[in-house]
Amino acid sequence: MANNFFGITDIGRQRDNNEDAFIAQKAGDGNFIIACVIDGVGGYAGGEVAADITRGCILEQLSYIAGDVVPLMVNTIVMANQRIYDKKLGNKQLENMACVLTLAIIDIQNNQFYYAHVGDTRLYLLRDNSLIKISKDHSFVGFLEDSGRLSEEAAMDHPKRNEISKALGFNPQIAKDPDFVETGHSPFLPGDILLVCSDGLTDLVDKSLIKAILTGSGSLQDKGEKLIDAANSKGGKDNVTVVLAQNDKAPRQHSATRPAAATAKVVEEIIDPLAQPKLPDGPSTVPVKQKSNRGTMVILFILLGAAIAGFLWQFWLNYQLKQPEVKVTAVPVKVKNAEEIKLQDTINRLKGNVLIISDTDFKQPIVLSDTLHIQKDSLYIKAKGGIIFKADSAYSGPGISLAGSSKYIVLDSVAFEGFHVAIATQNDALVLKHVIFNGCAVPVQTSYAFPPNKYISGRLFGGMFKIDTLIKTAK
Repeated sequence: MANNFFGITDIGRQRDNNEDAFIAQKAGDGNFIIACVIDGVGGYAGGEVAADITRGCILEQLSYIAGDVVPLMVNTIVMANQRIYDKKLGNKQLENMACVLTLAIIDIQNNQFYYAHVGDTRLYLLRDNSLIKISKDHSFVGFLEDSGRLSEEAAMDHPKRNEISKALGFNPQIAKDPDFVETGHSPFLPGDILLVCSDGLTDLVDKSLIKAILTGSGSLQDKGEKLIDAANSKGGKDNVTVVLAQNDKAPRQHSATRPAAATAKVVEEIIDPLAQPKLPDGPSTVPVKQKSNRGTMVILFILLGAAIAGFLWQFWLNYQLKQPEVKVTAVPVKVKNAEEIKLQDTINRLKGNVLIISDTDFKQPIVLSDTLHIQKDSLYIKAKGGIIFKADSAYSGPGISLAGSSKYIVLDSVAFEGFHVAIATQNDALVLKHVIFNGCAVPVQTSYAFPPNKYISGRLFGGMFKIDTLIKTAK
């Protein structure tokens, strides 16, 4: 399998730097191909740094691949996330950096591929002239498109298309969320092509044109370069990165005999699950004008032909039922709503230490399907108009989580409703002012970090919080 993978990245037509990175190479033992696209986020320097950290971590951890591939991929992504987060803590200029990625590992010998995905980079499978999108976009607009609520054309032009709900580098606790990394696996049959790409391609080039290029003539390098050219010809608004891998093994052939002396060859066929099966033509009939020996012979030949056609039809059905299907096993993805995505992004990008939340900016209540993470050293969140945080009916995690590095976080005039744990904090960072908890099993859950091998003395006082004399009614 020579020349069966290729990667290329381009700065585009409107950017001054390239925050994308990719991997297109074999693992150390030569039995696996690594195909990965990483899209950096966070400004001129930050995105490049996050993408480079992730690329280095993947090459380090996947230099030798053995055992269960999917857990190995997930652990590698968790490690890359922690390295990005640690780098941010040591450099204020990189505090907004993050990255998204799609990682595919191809088992050459066993005709399988595995993938792990976070964000809005994409994985496609081309099989028998059908282009199938495997990964799901971790964004609100991507969810609308994947669920059929928004057309591809409308999604490509949507003003919030690039607002993502998941990325590496913002939350150090992703290992505790089994749904954070989307994973799956599928057969990789002879003739199949995998495409891994950044949104710089799919924001500008639609699926039909991508398919036309991939099914056209030329090598993988030719096709990769044509995809880059297609994005740049439509404006090249972002960095564009493409990685291609192909199973270039020859399709297997099987032979079958029929009652006649001639031998028919049946070529293995890959089924498109979306297409209707094409039925073979039935036996032709010859009108009989008059009774004669010749007519009798014609009828006998017709009956013999029908019998042979019926035998071949039954053989074809049995053969098709044995063919492998494109079966992708994916971990369900949590999809955040627009309000919580907006609020998390506002917290992450806040330059100062005071955040005013108004009910004119956020619909009421703010339904949380995932934890809001506060990573800052100090932050004062003041609500105006009675802000209510409400747990989604299917969510059982914390409403708000404070990082271990937080020193002074104030929540003023907000309400929590229906959470198992409303606020998860560490040490003594949390300060509450006029906060209401309704239907919360654990309003505040506090953990303390102590150095190892040291004697600890002290006491947790119960008077740190009190019931306010001023009763505030949440709207």
